[in-house]
Amino acid sequence: MKISTILDHIDNGHMALPEFQRGYVWGREQVRGLFTSLYKRHPVGGLLVWATEAKSAKYRGDGTLAPGVVKLLLDGQQRMTSLYGVARGKPPTFFDGNAQAFTGLRFHLEDKSFEFWQPVKMRDDPLWIDVSELIVSGQAGSEKLIEELSQRPEIGMKAVKYSSRISRLLGILDIDLHVEEVTGEDKTLDVVVDIFNKVNSGGTKLSKGDLALAKICAEWPEARNQMKTRLAAWQKAGYDFNLDWLLRSVNTVLTGEAKFSYLEDQPPEAVQEALFKATKHIDKCLNLIDGRLGLDHARVFFGRFAVPVMVRFLELQGGSLDETERDKLLFWFAQAGMWGRYSGSTESFIDRDLECLEGANGSLDALLEELRLWHGGLRIEPGHFRGWSLGARFYPVLYMLTRMGEARDWGTGIPLRQGMLGKMSNLEVHHIFPKAQLYKRDHSRAAVNAIANFCLLTKDTNLSISDRLPETYFPEVEKKHPGALASQWIPMDEDLWRADRYEDFLEARRELLAEEANRRFSALLHGEDHWLAENARHASEETPVVVGGISGIEEEEELLAVNTWIEELGLKGGELSYDHADETTGEQVAVFDLVWPKGIREGLTEPVALLLNEGERTLEIANAAGLRCFTSSDAFKSYVMQEVIADGALAGAFGSAATEHA
Repeated sequence: MKISTILDHIDNGHMALPEFQRGYVWGREQVRGLFTSLYKRHPVGGLLVWATEAKSAKYRGDGTLAPGVVKLLLDGQQRMTSLYGVARGKPPTFFDGNAQAFTGLRFHLEDKSFEFWQPVKMRDDPLWIDVSELIVSGQAGSEKLIEELSQRPEIGMKAVKYSSRISRLLGILDIDLHVEEVTGEDKTLDVVVDIFNKVNSGGTKLSKGDLALAKICAEWPEARNQMKTRLAAWQKAGYDFNLDWLLRSVNTVLTGEAKFSYLEDQPPEAVQEALFKATKHIDKCLNLIDGRLGLDHARVFFGRFAVPVMVRFLELQGGSLDETERDKLLFWFAQAGMWGRYSGSTESFIDRDLECLEGANGSLDALLEELRLWHGGLRIEPGHFRGWSLGARFYPVLYMLTRMGEARDWGTGIPLRQGMLGKMSNLEVHHIFPKAQLYKRDHSRAAVNAIANFCLLTKDTNLSISDRLPETYFPEVEKKHPGALASQWIPMDEDLWRADRYEDFLEARRELLAEEANRRFSALLHGEDHWLAENARHASEETPVVVGGISGIEEEEELLAVNTWIEELGLKGGELSYDHADETTGEQVAVFDLVWPKGIREGLTEPVALLLNEGERTLEIANAAGLRCFTSSDAFKSYVMQEVIADGALAGAFGSAATEHA
């Protein structure tokens, strides 16, 4: 079937995308590679479609299907979306992705190369032509372009040569693609999804959550969009959740189970109502966690998989909690995050915790007892603050204490909160003893970036302190804002403010932080302090120190810049401060700076990590975890361009169905 006919079929509703398909994931390099292959008339692979009745078809987007039999794309989505986007100058109705991936494609008539619009390079060169504009205008536009080129003195007779290249470019629409059909009354959604996964066996299979959502969408087509709308609202508020996570909460509301298989036979009306309830409960949880604990954005939200359990408890309580239940639930949430309850086998731990809430003996006490027995105790000791880096689990605890205790800024004396007004009022991590001063004195990276050496200040205050030592600026702060130092748990023994007493300062501050944490947690328990009894396992000097992690703002900014670069290529950003834990105990083993646990092109490329300024032990653990590691941004970017992007470009040339990431 000619490409032009396929595009027409998309326009008139004879071809669409099945509801279970994911969104568009190609980047500009893949699009450029596809058009390079098409221009050279290299094979780009065929399409696999599901021929089914329009009246029963569940498809993506708000377009209208033609009556009769329609063809739903099983394999070929990325290629056809790219072709449609360039040839029509707009996305198809089923589009869900970054349209910049195919916006602005240009073709150079002399070099016969495709590139995306670069103003400085292309503005004054008439040989860079707009591919979308040419194809949309068709033959008439082609003739006009050739005439305009022939009238330019610097081109003249070359216009004849360029004319044939323009015709070849337009001829892309006449290329035939093989279309294979899956049809028959026996081809149910389950069968087709199984075929889809087998066809894409070299690529990314649908997850359990995808499969559950596919079946839900078959009966309730608007489900995906409604869920994505809710996720977008939470993202705008500073939280980063995904469809699987939201679906898990829907599942716990509706079935009381974690496994997605329990959703399969639920009627659409029940799922719709469960989504409404789950959304309401999640909003309540986030408001409580923000308002009571101060954990108000994704960077410090260290217990997202505890939320589906909280949602189930709220559902069982009819959505209403008294003050004691509210605070005990928040106590459990923070404790589950600190000890990494869901860092191992997430689904099985959620199931075990849900069981604690069910039946005649189900209660918050049963949930806390499960956590206490699993971890060995819930009391915080000074040694628990022995970790280092922004990725350590007790960094969110430090942030939580800062917000709960209304810790004060050392420059203004006012209580700190995230999102303060004014460009210079944003909260930043401040090294109490400056890094430069500590490195001069031969302290290790872990000691320099110890959690106990962190506090939160406004950007303006952070800059004003600069690299001065506490013995110099602490007296100024105390004089100007009495009590501001103590509000951030600074030992008030002035001898500990000296650089030569740094290690003693850390020990003293860990004592103060642990004391404050237990005091704050005790307040949440309303007198039930037996939950904070002495731990069976102690955080002693022998406790293994978690390795790796982001050591400061400069390193974090470099990692964020890499993530932005990745996203500008149309690829998915990685996970910052990735928590690598022991699957059995949940104990944090390492923190990896920036990780793509399923590959940059999920399922198509290997798991990778960018680890800046890390030691050999961190690299050993990352390699043992199956991650390919890069230790510089430049090396990582080179890998992306040469292997990840190159794979995408070659996909068009050789027609690998696996590269569709459909």
